[in-house]
Amino acid sequence: MTENRRGSSAGRDAKGRERSGARGEGGPRRGYSSSRPSERGRSSTPSRQVAYEGLRLVREDDSYANLVLPRLLRSYRVSGRDAAFTTELFYGSLRALGRLDAILAACVDRPLEEVDPALVDVLRLGAYQLLDMTVAPHAATSETVALARSEVGAGAASFANAVLRRVGGKPLDEWIAEVAPDREKDFTGHLAVVHSHPRWVVRALIDALGGHGRDREEIEELLAAQNAAPAVSLVMRPGLTDLDELIDHGASEGHLSMFAASWPSGDPGAMDPVKEGRVAVQDEGSQLAALALALGADDLVRGEDAHWLDLCAGPGGKTALLGGLSVGHDADLLAIELQPHRTELVERAIATLLDAGCEITTRTADGTAIGDELPGRFSRVLADVPCSGLGALRRRPEARWRRTPGDIGQLSSLQRDLLRSALDAAAPGGVVAYVTCSPHLAETRLVVDDVLRRRDDIEQLDARDAVRAGILPAKQADVELGDGPAVQLWPHVHGTDAMYICLLRKQAAPTVEGPQH
Repeated sequence: MTENRRGSSAGRDAKGRERSGARGEGGPRRGYSSSRPSERGRSSTPSRQVAYEGLRLVREDDSYANLVLPRLLRSYRVSGRDAAFTTELFYGSLRALGRLDAILAACVDRPLEEVDPALVDVLRLGAYQLLDMTVAPHAATSETVALARSEVGAGAASFANAVLRRVGGKPLDEWIAEVAPDREKDFTGHLAVVHSHPRWVVRALIDALGGHGRDREEIEELLAAQNAAPAVSLVMRPGLTDLDELIDHGASEGHLSMFAASWPSGDPGAMDPVKEGRVAVQDEGSQLAALALALGADDLVRGEDAHWLDLCAGPGGKTALLGGLSVGHDADLLAIELQPHRTELVERAIATLLDAGCEITTRTADGTAIGDELPGRFSRVLADVPCSGLGALRRRPEARWRRTPGDIGQLSSLQRDLLRSALDAAAPGGVVAYVTCSPHLAETRLVVDDVLRRRDDIEQLDARDAVRAGILPAKQADVELGDGPAVQLWPHVHGTDAMYICLLRKQAAPTVEGPQH
């Protein structure tokens, strides 16, 4: 597998990219043509061009896949079936990157790190079409060769043609049998190649399954689910729309959340309720995390229930759901975000709710300091903390290749600080929802256990009934939520991102009895 590749030979082409000097099959090492695309013959299709440019932005500029692709589709005016093809090629290549690299490495006569990174991305797209999509082999090869010619050069086109002919010489199952470690001798390494996850992520997810009370043997189901393209889930802003309106636009009832709707395919952004801010795209797991606090905690809060806090609010999806439901509790909501640009995202997400009279205030501030600044003020606190994102790999496949084991330690330290601040900001009798989009034990159970060991004023609540309160009534009894007290959602079990939801309550102030007579 290769991650964050960089070319190794001297020189750059006319676009400023490094040239690897990779050679064609059996030929001498050489640099690729630096002529302009218009001088090299025909280019590839706009669909493949979008997938290529998206892959480069994600890999070189650390851009987010879910933000890059819609912008490029609009820029190249790719829509309809072509957009669907591009989406599958772009996201599929990102998900399968590790497996593709293992196969490509077997087809190249030098370390893949020595091949021009731009050409490696082209080859990934070609290999994915040959092995994973129903694209005719001659079309996959010829279009990829044209893409290599237009983006890297004539020499690169010859090289790509030779490599892709090797790739297309065997079906996927034969390639896996050749390049994946033996399942019995190296189970983790085998799964890492077959399901295209880094080894350390596979190990962490196996541990997470066991640590959250599930069978570790489910690991292959989980990895497969994280490689499946997720359905588009919509969230209805409370009081601003209803399911009937969305059905009229082509949506259907959601899978679990009572505020969700399912979108059949494509980008729902052109739909009026989305353009007007009354509906947004949001995973149902994220919805249930917010609903557990906004609806499910009604019987758990002790004392006055007038002030709510969203501690890490960006980009604002959960803030909007909390804010819409705070109206029915006659409560105000303070949304905190550390980065100014993310505060702007929150403000955009709640703009329609503000117009409708919701009392939501945003502030750019450090969430770790709010507990000291506003101690004991809030009856409900959502601490949806920054995390590795290992629970959202269906939607953000690039995260598996960007994260390292070292990131987990840094994040868990921040997570502890944020949870402590959230607990300090909670009023006596108030409830804190600690939420992550990662099942990693070091970001979930271990954070909670470590913080609670140092405090005697906090009790952990059973979150299962609170989560059920946000589920469609007809499905509440059938949803498996584990043994508690926290709830861990799973892609292969619930069809959601792997959200962790833990509810904690600060002890209420002792009641002072009157004088005895």
